[in-house]
Amino acid sequence: MTASTNDASPPQSYDLLVIGAGQGGGPLAGTMAEAGHSVAIIERKHVGGTCVNEGCTPTKTMVASARVAHLARRASDFGVATGEVSVDQSVIRERKQEVVDMFRDGSRSSLVDHKTLDLIEGHAEFTGERTVEVTLHDGSTRTVTADRIVINTGARPFMPPIKGIELDGVLTSTTIMELDEVPDHLIVLGGGYIGLEFGQMFRRFGAEVTIIERGDQVLAREDRDTAKALWEVLENDGVDVRVHSEITAIARVDDSLQVTVDGPEGSEDLAGTHVLIAAGRQPNTDDLGLDAANVETDDRGHIAVNERLQTSTDGIYAIGDVTGGAAFTHISYDDYRILRDRWLHDGDRTTTNRLVPYTVFTDPQLGRIGLSAGQANKQNDDIQVAHLPMSQVARALETDETRGFMEAVVDNKTGHILGATVLGAQGGEIASALQIAMMGELRYDQLRDGIFSHPTYIESLNNLFAQIDDEAVSAPA
Repeated sequence: MTASTNDASPPQSYDLLVIGAGQGGGPLAGTMAEAGHSVAIIERKHVGGTCVNEGCTPTKTMVASARVAHLARRASDFGVATGEVSVDQSVIRERKQEVVDMFRDGSRSSLVDHKTLDLIEGHAEFTGERTVEVTLHDGSTRTVTADRIVINTGARPFMPPIKGIELDGVLTSTTIMELDEVPDHLIVLGGGYIGLEFGQMFRRFGAEVTIIERGDQVLAREDRDTAKALWEVLENDGVDVRVHSEITAIARVDDSLQVTVDGPEGSEDLAGTHVLIAAGRQPNTDDLGLDAANVETDDRGHIAVNERLQTSTDGIYAIGDVTGGAAFTHISYDDYRILRDRWLHDGDRTTTNRLVPYTVFTDPQLGRIGLSAGQANKQNDDIQVAHLPMSQVARALETDETRGFMEAVVDNKTGHILGATVLGAQGGEIASALQIAMMGELRYDQLRDGIFSHPTYIESLNNLFAQIDDEAVSAPA
């Protein structure tokens, strides 16, 4: 049900108050209400959080459109004749919005149907350790208290202090998805996951794209070999990637944005029609009044939590991106499960040593789980690394999707898989299969000798793990 907006009413008390209806907060509020607890959930913008409204759902819908455009242009490679390929950005935006609206409405319906749950739409601010004042959309206020409070306010694009960053045509990962026309030249600040996904996407829509990265490689957290391979994919697609470079100023010159870039060879002015700022994200904590609740944050504003997601104040918890951990929807959802299990089932799950998978939805996809080869080698583990180029995968050859590789780290002491990196077609799905093997503590030889359907990408795990030297593994093969 939706909360009333009576200013004169005294503070209403709940068993649980959730601030933010994201992919962790929404399910937690619904589950606790279904269990009979009185619950209020506060959302100041859209139910569903970043994932449904500005992240996973809209971006991957648009990535699908970009891949269709790419395949259409490659039709002749498969012996299929097509005409000139054009993109209608307004139709792509409308399709994206239809999917977002469907997911958002579903998330909202799952909340308002509970009799013991109030959805309060407005901005929340702590006025005490157990007290929150909500400024509703009509300007009135409402005060609520709760025995337990969970903060799930997420994060937003970080806007660095660059001269001219406020100009029209300078976009974030949210506003770029509202364009009705393809940019002539998109300049992307940031060679991280978001920058690469959007950079390749808009190149496939037909834009000229330049990516500016201040570090010495794209995807700074990945092994250098992985980053180099994906860099080559982007350049093969026609994306101009510049490292050791930094945007220092943006100015409007006639119909273009003049972007000043400091690089290895000095300063240069680039002319672009649009600039995408993809320089990371910052937590939505600066206007929550956390000092009033004695909730501690780090120097970037992330809320400090322990392995049970408890903050520095007893009874207040934080989940999802706002904690500064792995900023993925599935991690936020697992945070919800940790609290649910502890509060409803006397569970003892924590965040300690949980596997954190992720997929970068470039094409080909980059799927990751556990340790990379570089990370394992830095730990001086007794390991072996199996590496298989996608050009040696039968299914990849049949579908002409041979860019990338599969790689897995094997523990010589146990024969177990410690991690995997898959840059290739269906890379996220293949990495997920390897994650399941890790969860089940399967040995590498069980995958090497397993019977998989032919011809599939998964079948190539036979060949991948055939590279492991059995004699170097202590556990019996």
